[in-house]
Amino acid sequence: MNDTLFAGLVVTVLAGLIMGTSPWPLKLMRSFQYEHYAFVSMLVALVILPWSITLLYCPEPVAALRTVGTGVLLKANLFAGCWGIAQVLALLCFVRIGVSLTYGILCSIGAAVGVIVPMIFKASGVFAGAPDLLSKQGGIILVGTLVLLGGVILASLAGAGREELKKAGVVGGADRKGGFAIGLIMVIASGVLSVGWGFAFTYSQEPIIQAMKERGAADFPAGIAVWAVALLGAAVPNVLYPAWLMTRNKSWSVLAAHPKEMGLSVLYGIFFFAPSALLGKGMLLLGALGASVGWGLVQGMLILGGQFLGFVTGEWRGVGGTPRRQIYVAIVLLIVAMAIMAAAKAV
Repeated sequence: MNDTLFAGLVVTVLAGLIMGTSPWPLKLMRSFQYEHYAFVSMLVALVILPWSITLLYCPEPVAALRTVGTGVLLKANLFAGCWGIAQVLALLCFVRIGVSLTYGILCSIGAAVGVIVPMIFKASGVFAGAPDLLSKQGGIILVGTLVLLGGVILASLAGAGREELKKAGVVGGADRKGGFAIGLIMVIASGVLSVGWGFAFTYSQEPIIQAMKERGAADFPAGIAVWAVALLGAAVPNVLYPAWLMTRNKSWSVLAAHPKEMGLSVLYGIFFFAPSALLGKGMLLLGALGASVGWGLVQGMLILGGQFLGFVTGEWRGVGGTPRRQIYVAIVLLIVAMAIMAAAKAV
């Protein structure tokens, strides 16, 4: 395994792990409701951080973007906008059905679509050389995807079983806000739309990065510029919707009244943005298969991170029997799936 491949694997795995565990600041909040922490954290993650890096480290970024086709910019924002809607739904699902189950269902849908599509409809730049779905590498990735789906299905079943035990009073747990069935519908929709995160980068990165580098930007900030452009689409639902809720509920004053939770929201925004920067870099380091293998690795680690967070924060406290056995098997399958996908890149 060469150094570039190893670095790509490490970066994408780290991206998924950070994203999977990123909601931990939310567990410490008592006064902020969804609209408060979502407004602050998403403004930081989707607007302030990517544009600050782009403006500071990419010479003449606006002039560079003027040379990029309008279609590329619209495509990036459309994909990111879909992911933005998915994030609104996912954040709401955290308090309806729990972090573990939310990530399980969301990733089972997003993983399959996000891994397979770039091998059928080739992405831009280095990803245009991705092997076909029916090639040897494509077959290995499909096997890894099937194992991954097995893992997330088991994780979902385990989460559902855990919720049934809590509902029946067999084990304790924090009350969920809202109906479980509605939360389930919301997370399925979130899974379908979540692939926009990866697609926003893979299908628009090449012309934007080239335009930035032609004006002297280094590789990493040029990649961040892709996110600065694309994440504006994600910011529309993720920032404006919470702002509308605070206006409707007349609760803007809550932001200034709780500085600690304001800080936690900013911290969540930082942890939320970091995986995007790492995902883009990791995909590029992985080369032609980066869009598929990188996405699969990130999704697998995202689920593992979500399960780890669930264990640490007590979602699984007192839960035994079939649900606990299922979650242990699911974790093993997820690790095996990521190993298979990594092997496909090495073939």
